[in-house]
Amino acid sequence: MSAARPSIDIDTGVCIGAGQCALTAPEVFTQDDDGFGGLLPGREDGAGSPLVREAARACPVSAITVRED
Repeated sequence: MSAARPSIDIDTGVCIGAGQCALTAPEVFTQDDDGFGGLLPGREDGAGSPLVREAARACPVSAITVRED
């Protein structure tokens, strides 16, 4: 039985571009040219980073959701 892998969603309608996600887990999150958060290509599952949940907690507007699939 394999372990559940997280699924990360960023609500772009809520994101204010604070950048806490990219500062906390730069191997998973990035910021676009306007400063809004995004996921690096191929990192939609968190890439095993232990900092993904911390990045979600650090978001000042709770725009990041992490689910176990």
